[in-house]
Parts: sequence; C-alpha cells; structure tokens
Amino acid sequence: MKRSAGILLSVSSLPSKYGIGCFSEEAYRFIDFLKASGQTFWQILPLGPTGYGDSPYQSFSAFAGNPYFIDLDEFVKMGILTEKDCKECECSDKDSIDYSTLYNKRYPLLMKAYKSSHIEDSPEFRKFCEESEWLEDYALFMAVKDEFGGKSWNEWDEDIRKRQPQTLKEYSEKLSVKTGFYKFLQYHFFRQWSRLKKYAEENDIEIIGDIPIYASFDSADVWANPELFQLDKEYMPKAVAGCPPDGFSADGQLWGNPLYDWEYHKKTGFEWWIKRLAHCFKLYDVVRIDHFRGFDEYYSIPYGDKTAAGGHWEKGVGMELFSAVEKALGKKNVIAEDLGFVTDTVKQLVHDSGFPNMKVLEFGFDSRDTGSRGDYLPHNYSENCVAYTGTHDNQTITSWFETITDEERAMARKYLCDEYTPDEKLYLPFIALIMRSRANVCIVPMQDWLGLDDSSRMNTPGVVGINWKWRVKTEQLNETLCSLIFHMTENFGRINERANALETK
Repeated sequence: MKRSAGILLSVSSLPSKYGIGCFSEEAYRFIDFLKASGQTFWQILPLGPTGYGDSPYQSFSAFAGNPYFIDLDEFVKMGILTEKDCKECECSDKDSIDYSTLYNKRYPLLMKAYKSSHIEDSPEFRKFCEESEWLEDYALFMAVKDEFGGKSWNEWDEDIRKRQPQTLKEYSEKLSVKTGFYKFLQYHFFRQWSRLKKYAEENDIEIIGDIPIYASFDSADVWANPELFQLDKEYMPKAVAGCPPDGFSADGQLWGNPLYDWEYHKKTGFEWWIKRLAHCFKLYDVVRIDHFRGFDEYYSIPYGDKTAAGGHWEKGVGMELFSAVEKALGKKNVIAEDLGFVTDTVKQLVHDSGFPNMKVLEFGFDSRDTGSRGDYLPHNYSENCVAYTGTHDNQTITSWFETITDEERAMARKYLCDEYTPDEKLYLPFIALIMRSRANVCIVPMQDWLGLDDSSRMNTPGVVGINWKWRVKTEQLNETLCSLIFHMTENFGRINERANALETK
C-alpha cells in the first residue's frame, strides 16, 4: 500500500433519519467527503448482524449482513413500503443509537416489506440464494431463534439443537415464511452494499473491512458447523476466548467465543477459513483481521470461569493457515491487528505473513500498555504498518490525554515539542505525529478529527450496554473539517492523487 490516509467510521455511525447509519444517501455523501478531503481509505467496523450487547464483533453469522443497514427509502421507491410506514421508524435522537427501539420497530417494518415484495418470483433473488451456500443455515438459524423467543441455540430443544435431519426438515417447512424473510433481508443487504462499494470504487475510495478472529457461540456458524470448534459431546464449549489481565483490566477480558479446533481445520485444508476470507474480499478491498496474535498463540479460558484470569496460552495455527489461503485466493491486502502483548513469535508471524501491522499512538506514552511503548512512538514506525491515533476500542485522543498521568502528559508534550497548545486542541498535533511518520497508511477515527471526548467513544472493552452507539452529525461533516483534513493529508504527502485526478477530469 502506498503512502496514504483514511478515516475510521462505522457504517452505524453515519447520519440518517432512521436511528442508525445505513446504506442511504448519507453514506454516498460520506464517500464524497472522503474524496474531497484527499483520503484513500474508509475503514469500517464488521458488517454482520449483531446480537446481545450490540457488538459487531459478536455476530449471528460470519457471512451475513446487518439488516439495520438496509436503506428503507429504497423500499419506498420499490413500492413495498410507504413513506408513512417509514416515518414511524424515524428516530428523534440523531446523536446515539437506541438498539432496543430499532429492534422493536425495524423488524416488523421489514417483514411488511418482505410480504409486499413477492421476492420469490425474482430470478436475481433465486440466483443469490443458490450462490450463497451459507444462507440456508443462517436463515433457518434466525427463524428457529425467533421460534424460541430469541434464546441462544444451546437452549433450544435437543433435536433441533443437534440438527437431527428429520427435525431440520420439519422446522424448514414450518418456518418457511420466516426463512424466506431472512433470505430477503440478506439479498437486499448485499445488493445495496455492492452498489455503495461500486460508488466508492468509482471515486477511488478503498474500503477496509474488519473481521473478528472468532465466531460468536450464538451463531449460525457454530450451530451448523460444531466440528470446527472445541465443543464437547453436548455441543458446549470446552474453553473460550479472551485476553489475560493487563494494565487496562485486572481480570482480563472474557469474550466467551468458542475456540477453533485447528486440527480439524487442517484436515479440511482450512476450507471454512478460505470460504470466509473469499467472501470478505468480495465485500472489501482490504481486510483487517482482529486479534491477529491469536493465530500464533491463543488464550484459552476454561468454560464457566467468571473472569479471564484463569486462562492459559495455547499454540495457534501460524503460517499454515495463511499459506493455504494465499494458495487458494492469491495475495490479498490484509492488516494484522497485533496489539497487546506482542511476543517474538507474534512478530515473526507478522513478518512471515508480510501483512502490515498496527501502531497505535496512544500506546507510545501510556504505561498501562503491556507491549513495548517504544514500538508505538512514530519515529520507530516502519513503512509496512498502519498508524492510528486510536481505534474503536480506545479512548478518543482528547480524553486519553486528560486521563493519563502527569508524567505521561509531560512526556507527550516533550515528544511533540509543544508546550503551548491548549489540551483541548492537542488532537491536531497528535494526528500530525502519525501523519508525518514513515507508516504507509494512517487511519484516524472521525472522533479524533473532530476533537471529541469520551462521550463519543465507540467501545469500552469489558463493559456492556453503553457501546457502539455514537453517531456523527451531518453538520459536523462540513467544508471546514474537509479542508482541514485535506491540507494536513497534503502536507504529509498522503493525498489521494488518483481521486484528485478524477475530480479534475
């Protein structure tokens, strides 16, 4: 990847009148904003359907898309919903996402659109269903989940939980309307996303997608493919994923995802992973793999533990997986999220893969980080990395500077050679730090470009109920901000010359 820059903004954080960002006109205008501000990349968060906790990293499927992102106005144009129908889904709170209201309002409306659509008569829909081999299991999984009142699949009746063939047939027949509904949602999700991505391509904006390393336990992937995971005879996890205690969390992080049975994956030639990544590279130009270090060593926590403190490290699959993926798919653009405590073997895996890794500026001055702080100081960045002020998991750069120690603030000021800029304006010198580094790519969260505090933070790891809600306002994406981003990007030789050339034709 050439010297360039981009902005991190979840699709859910876009402006819209329906309570959450989606593939509406505002998404197209944001691509215009990226182009006008000289950016090359739009980095987003995972696009999968979210479950408990609303986290895009805990999805009901590694392949499906989030129905909340479907543009309702398109259904009005198609004549399967009315403006009055959609008006009832409008949300007065434009600053934050109310997931409970979304769930209660959106799904009945989408069901109404489905019943009006006669989608089964569409050859394009039938082709989509035939080509999406994951879709049948996903649609049935969601339909049965609804039948059992939203319960996790391990709480379903044993016959359907264990996928007995006759029971699968009976539920498929009984719930045919619901399975058709979930297929309808996926058809329109991918149809709308493909159109938006094409618009980005036409404007020379590349999409960096983000995929979790692990599948959620309560997902179609685990229910339909239990052999891929470390499960017991009752299909319950033997151990689960997470992170050990560190300076940010005394108990560590207990994610709860089932761990992979890597020996089984090897026997299949990593078929599931190859299919998953092939699917991702149809959706994105670059794929960021979350928790990349888990391929070198993964943290295994006994199932049932209340914290992550009792876990231990196990050897991962290493380069064997990525060699198989490259053989099947060719060389692809991947970003390795290698944050946290980075061992020599993790560094070797990143080096052997050739993937750019991540550098987070905040970690260079923060004693709570468990890695080598010097690795995160911009003068030590290599070209083959992606530099961030922070990620979706970090504090905004403004609030971070307020909450570190006096000693750390003094260290950061000294590094900046800046004793005079007010604290509330320091976000710009911090952005400039990574922009002038040798890193080929710099990605800045939109919250940091706006100088916002932690009231706009996207995620606080280990905390449930307050995350994934922030949204940018339309008026914040103005010409002043666009000009600021353009000139800083230009100053440090990161301007998207191809997009600029398109503009002047």
